[in-house]
Amino acid sequence: MTGALTNKPRLSIIVPVLNEIDFISHLENVLSSTQEIIFVDGYSSDGTWELLQTQKKENTYQTQSGRAYQMNFGVTKATCEWLYFVHVDSRLPQDFDTMIIAQMAQGAKAGCFRLKFDVSNWILKCAAAGSKWNILLCRGGDQTLFVTKEIFDKIEGFNTNYIVCEDIQFVKKLYKKVPFTVLPHFVITSSRRFYKNGIYPLLFHFGMIHILHWMGARPHVLYKYYSRNIN
Repeated sequence: MTGALTNKPRLSIIVPVLNEIDFISHLENVLSSTQEIIFVDGYSSDGTWELLQTQKKENTYQTQSGRAYQMNFGVTKATCEWLYFVHVDSRLPQDFDTMIIAQMAQGAKAGCFRLKFDVSNWILKCAAAGSKWNILLCRGGDQTLFVTKEIFDKIEGFNTNYIVCEDIQFVKKLYKKVPFTVLPHFVITSSRRFYKNGIYPLLFHFGMIHILHWMGARPHVLYKYYSRNIN
């Protein structure tokens, strides 16, 4: 079981899903949390929605696909003052909710955990090691993200023009608005895309997307690059 500071939920955990039936089981820590858990399905066709209905009928919704749309929709259903966005293929540290709540109770407005991959590959270890640095270039949605509802509303949530890089664009706005916190514990994420696309090519393409975004590339340019080079 994960920890909790009180019996009353203080954290709304928002999980966007789309055709992720094989990864729902990764969220064991989330499903056992006493916090509010909101799943937003983008009309999956592989049984993800049906599985969620059998495992967790409350706070499961469907909306148009696209993580920005899905996460923004999840926030409209959230009842807590603090929000936590999680990818379905992430494995969260034990007592993640207690750690986040304690940090935010001390005044943190936004932040994430550090990152590890689910395989022992030295290249991916090196790539993930940068997540300890509190700079925008080292941020990504796989590290998960917590933020106060007040700040989320002030920066107008995720930009739905971004089909990809919606998380980077959102964190970029956070860095300009409030101090950002990187917690020392690790989220373990799936390496599936690296083995599907090739480790070196995918690291290169992700790096290019970060650079293009940093240079101010428009959302459609980022999506075109992503769809051309990443499966």
